[in-house]
Amino acid sequence: MTPVPPADLPGTLGALRAAGHRSRSVKQELRDNLLARMRSGTPRFPGIVGYDDTVLPEVERALLAGHDMVLLGERGQGKTRLIRSLVSLLDEWTPVIPGSVLNEHPLHPVTPASRTLVAESGDDLPIGWLHRSMRYGEKLATPDTSVGDLIGDVDPIRLAQGRTLGDPETIHFGLVPRTNRGIFAVNELPDLAERIQVALLNVLEERDIQVRGYQLRLPLDLLLVASANPEDYTNRGRIITPLKDRFGAEVRTHYPTDLERELELIRQEADLVAEVPEHVLEVLARFARAVRESPSVDPRSGVSARFAVAAAETVAAAALRRSGLLAASPSALPGEVKGGDPFSTVDVSRGPFLSPDAVARVGDAVSVTSTLRGKVEFESGEEGREAEILGHLLRTATADTFRARLAGLDLSGFTTLVEEGETIETGELVSAADLLRQVGTVPGLAKVLDRLGVGDAPSPGQAAAAVEFVLEGLHLSRRLGKDVTDSGRTRYGGRD
Repeated sequence: MTPVPPADLPGTLGALRAAGHRSRSVKQELRDNLLARMRSGTPRFPGIVGYDDTVLPEVERALLAGHDMVLLGERGQGKTRLIRSLVSLLDEWTPVIPGSVLNEHPLHPVTPASRTLVAESGDDLPIGWLHRSMRYGEKLATPDTSVGDLIGDVDPIRLAQGRTLGDPETIHFGLVPRTNRGIFAVNELPDLAERIQVALLNVLEERDIQVRGYQLRLPLDLLLVASANPEDYTNRGRIITPLKDRFGAEVRTHYPTDLERELELIRQEADLVAEVPEHVLEVLARFARAVRESPSVDPRSGVSARFAVAAAETVAAAALRRSGLLAASPSALPGEVKGGDPFSTVDVSRGPFLSPDAVARVGDAVSVTSTLRGKVEFESGEEGREAEILGHLLRTATADTFRARLAGLDLSGFTTLVEEGETIETGELVSAADLLRQVGTVPGLAKVLDRLGVGDAPSPGQAAAAVEFVLEGLHLSRRLGKDVTDSGRTRYGGRD
């Protein structure tokens, strides 16, 4: 819905002048507002994670210098998110001439028709106000993009109405001039045909446009930002040299540089339908980083940050599926755990996930290796081994998280729990109540729960997730055996 301007804004050109309004270019506007945020300590780019000390200083220098820029980086590094965040640096409202396709400023009209209108109406000219959300234009560069889409074309209907070919009123303006006095973004610029890229040369340098062989001296006022993948330069296309030369800044983006930034990104972006404990999120973050660094994965393609986000959403969905399938089982319902289990009740204040089985466990992450395999580009020599490679990397991530979270704890209570010939059974459709009933009271479990940040009053689902994490970690450190049954259940027993 289009925002409604406040009623106290000037309604005529005369009132605008009387209010002392000062006209600024888009780049001046961005510079002034960025400096104002710096001085006040207000967040400059809300929602952008992991770029504070690397990418954002370069972007800020480009904006302060008034440079158009291209963001260069592999897929899933937040390039589009960063570009769109620039809109927040524009003034919330800016005056325009009503009906102007080019969002012309009442104090600086650029088309002959608008100049005539301002001259005839004078201070009585009614003005409109444009919200900053309407001052952003974006085009995904596709091979079928035309010059008419970006710049404009002659409108034959207006010619048929009697206007001459050189009349600017015969032009149907494209996306770039329609974003005049705003920010225009071209995503995946190398995919744009080279002959179409040529049409942007004048926009970036001379700040005018050419349509159908005649030149319109329309001084466009905009910030042009583009995104590109380095691999695109060689595989699918390239940015032509004259166009690269016209961009004032080339900013290289990157994936999260450390584990905490990866976790922060998952927490911010993932839409979780069930509870996912922190240790499970850490496993998924380590898994994404391991896939990204694996020699079996094509480094030129990259592993998108969306991989870890989708992984978190997948394990949450697996937990919700377990909750739904076990809902008819009394032992899986809140408050129905029997046998003297210390985790026999559920704190309903914990949020919408009331079932103890709607809590993700480390075993739920196994489904990620098959559902997200298509997000990873493997080296050509690894064909047929994709699931095996991802499974190995997931086990490595789980073992690393186990050591990082539980190093130094006495876990002998879990190893002695299983006597020879006895097992603990878990799996996708084993309820939290069933798992906890098999375990009972285990020495050292309270310290495990504390290390995992669960607290003194865990729900049955949280306790079950912690127990399964310990069992899997002990197996990966060769202190427990593990067997997967034909029905898909996992049994932990004596040493391997």
